[in-house]
Amino acid sequence: MFPALHALIARWSIPKYHSVVVSVIFVGVSIGVVVGMLLSGVLSDYGFAGGWPSVFYVFGMVGCVWSTAWFFLCYDSPAVHPRISSTEREYWRLMLGTTNLVARPPIPWRKILTSIPVWALSVAFIADQWGFYTLASCIPLFMHDVLGFDMTKNGILSAVPFLAGLFMIPFGWLSDWLRSPGRLSTNVVRKSFCVTGFISSGCMLIWVGFSGCNRALAVTLMFVAVACMYISYTVITVNQLDLAPLHAGKIMGLTQFVGNLASIASPHAVGGLTYHQSSRSEWQNVFFLAAGIYAVCAVVFVIFGSGERLSWAESSED
Repeated sequence: MFPALHALIARWSIPKYHSVVVSVIFVGVSIGVVVGMLLSGVLSDYGFAGGWPSVFYVFGMVGCVWSTAWFFLCYDSPAVHPRISSTEREYWRLMLGTTNLVARPPIPWRKILTSIPVWALSVAFIADQWGFYTLASCIPLFMHDVLGFDMTKNGILSAVPFLAGLFMIPFGWLSDWLRSPGRLSTNVVRKSFCVTGFISSGCMLIWVGFSGCNRALAVTLMFVAVACMYISYTVITVNQLDLAPLHAGKIMGLTQFVGNLASIASPHAVGGLTYHQSSRSEWQNVFFLAAGIYAVCAVVFVIFGSGERLSWAESSED
């Protein structure tokens, strides 16, 4: 889905507002996590079909409804949309140009796969996905085993940190404001936001491990950690559009694929590190590992990443 979104965003948004547009769209990820965790806890305790199976039935039906809406409402670009006015179509032509609206250039796979900034972004995606899935998949276990919450409270309080995803919208607005003419370059903004988000998230996660039995403090720190994650999230979900707008969907597919390796590895690493007792000291190792990955990937992106359009972005040659 994410590659398809970026292909559409490149043709349905003005470049100077890319950060805000992506932030508004991707904040839905956090809303989905919050609603999912809340409903999962309640449905597991009180749902039909024996409790936990109802979680899969409900979410599966919601997915089918959403897919139907997607197929009927979404179009590749304003140029082919059958229901917008000629005035709106002309507006998009003036803002984006005919090339961005209708062009279908050959995919320069060789240049994409050998691009250092693309691979630096992929590395940044690894850090983001590792941290995100450490919390999204495994924090309910931390809440239960270390903080001692029951199933229903676990579902509610595990969802609270992801309410911080709403901060992605002001972070996106700030990013676009900072890179407007006369302020900072897109390259500086992207690298600054990435480092700030990664390092602050890692520090918050380490602090969670040393929060003791203070439940309120632990939940608050996880909320701040997720908020910091979304500082960097405004980079890794937008940078594809900086590098090559017409190929943003393909680059998103590649970077998301690499990042998903971390989303697979992270829960396994948590399971391995907390296998014996799922004690506080074992969870401290989990958080130290996540912080270390954040730090290494931040350095890689600062050195090798870019916020500028690549030389082959508009080229039709591989």
